[in-house]
Amino acid sequence: MGVELTALHWIYVLFILFIIGFMIMRRDTTLVCIIGIFLIAITATGSVSSSISSVFNSFIYAITELLSTILIISIIVAMSRILTITGINDVMISPFAKFIKTPALAYWTIGIVMMVISWFFWPSPAVALLGAVLLPVAIRVGLPALGVAVAMNLFGHGIALSGDFVIQAAPKLTADAAGLPVGDVISASIPLVIVMGAVTTITAFILLKRDMKLGKLTASTGLSPYSNENSSVQKESKPLLSLGQKRFFAILIPIIFAANVAAMYVMNLQGGDATALIGGTSIFILIIITLICHKNKGLEKTTNYLISGFQFGFKVFGPVIPIAAFFYLGDSGFSAIIGDHLPASSHGIVNDLGVGLAALVPLSKEISAITLTVVGAITGLDGSGFSGISLAGSIAKLFAAAIGSGAATLTALGQIAGIWVGGGTLIPWALIPAAAICNVDPFELARRNLIPVTIGLIVTTIVAMFLI
Repeated sequence: MGVELTALHWIYVLFILFIIGFMIMRRDTTLVCIIGIFLIAITATGSVSSSISSVFNSFIYAITELLSTILIISIIVAMSRILTITGINDVMISPFAKFIKTPALAYWTIGIVMMVISWFFWPSPAVALLGAVLLPVAIRVGLPALGVAVAMNLFGHGIALSGDFVIQAAPKLTADAAGLPVGDVISASIPLVIVMGAVTTITAFILLKRDMKLGKLTASTGLSPYSNENSSVQKESKPLLSLGQKRFFAILIPIIFAANVAAMYVMNLQGGDATALIGGTSIFILIIITLICHKNKGLEKTTNYLISGFQFGFKVFGPVIPIAAFFYLGDSGFSAIIGDHLPASSHGIVNDLGVGLAALVPLSKEISAITLTVVGAITGLDGSGFSGISLAGSIAKLFAAAIGSGAATLTALGQIAGIWVGGGTLIPWALIPAAAICNVDPFELARRNLIPVTIGLIVTTIVAMFLI
């Protein structure tokens, strides 16, 4: 079962190391990926013009693969903006304020509601939907703003985003890179997400209670010297709907999305089909609310909201496209982008490397799990959370080929580590949404999250060893 490892394989490995190295140094990896694509192409084809074209073609391939993900995020952000401006979000969330009587109830209520909303709206929009309403309530019952930020951050950018069970953007990226069905990665991630979420949030809560009791954490701890810009949108915006209309939509929207989830289970919709259902529903909600509240200006305002959402989507995924383009070369993307220039015995660069590695290094389940967690965490250092999870999927595929099992579990583990670190719980520049809405210092929030997330990753990695 010999596999011929060529210069293409070694260039691919070398540039994976370069990409990880640049991420560790907190430098942008776009140029590294472009150079890597060009070198692989020119090594394969021997043609400068074809190699230059391959760089462009790789971007087209990556955008085509990611387009549904970019669109769903853009549409949901556009919809969340109209909900925020009209005040529908205030009415949607206000009933939960009645249950918040103590700091402990504030922490868990805000966290769980944030998690549920983030499954449908993604964490950054969910922060805006949730924070402005429940933050004052939590502070009034004695939970410092930093504690609110921790709850929103860990449950939203941690649990909800790392699992991403509804929108399925994260598992789509990792599953594509690992060559697996999205459903397999989601199924494998469920126990790991539960373990990671439970360990991290409980540890964070214990530390919060301890520091509040000792007086180390007070109402003024970690507050940002800057004003809360996110909430100013709501303060400046005039209500465009009557209270009755707001209540109607506040009840209708959760019912519609609950019906979407039910339809997914009944019709077995996953991946792109599930995303399309959520996206289409969000577009109709956006259109209906915009036409009602803006009346004769509704046509133009609908376009404005969509433009705002698209700007957000492409801004977030701009750094992801070149990285995804490079990693797609490791599998089916190679022939689509460059052509049939691999050896006849090759099953794709990543598969070849996995078989070659198996012959050289006796990988074990334990070493594989630890490596995927470390790689996922390293790739999250750029603060994106998404830019590196394709790498985690590729490496998981490589290791699974070497040890003979555990592809889905290793892929899910790398995804969880990458998103918990880079998606917005440890990297200060990725914490800005939660930090801004709570008016706390993002670096202080990152320090507060460090111990719980580290403990969570260790425990989750150990659990994954038994599941591989």
